[in-house]
Amino acid sequence: MFMGEYQHSMDNKGRVIVPVRFRDGLGQKFVATRGLDNCLFVYPMQEWSILEKKLTSLPITSKNARSFVRFFFSGATECELDKQGRISLPANLRDYAELLKEIIFIGLANRIELWAKERWENYLNSAEESYEEIASTMEELGI
Repeated sequence: MFMGEYQHSMDNKGRVIVPVRFRDGLGQKFVATRGLDNCLFVYPMQEWSILEKKLTSLPITSKNARSFVRFFFSGATECELDKQGRISLPANLRDYAELLKEIIFIGLANRIELWAKERWENYLNSAEESYEEIASTMEELGI
């Protein structure tokens, strides 16, 4: 299970150290892809496989399903940890999430999100204003 928030710097080659607490859960190979809210989603292979089955079972007759599957799979790339515990993020993913130097890693149970530091701080500030409203909608979902 992934949880917590960690900050690391990306080098000029697009490599960033994965937090030690996340490495065992990720394994040696994992998948990174475009996520929602202009961050990156990172999945261990087992979780990616579960998600892949769900996405590929969506009806191709649904325009929204086709669009989402294209968005998700076209950005997906298999990543590996190097000997220093770093990953090399492809330019297209770095550009999508506007990852320049400071990267925030967020653990979200079955996946990790990678955020540009400034974008994460902006997100937190705007979300704080509506946490109570969000909490009330979670109640409707049974949480």
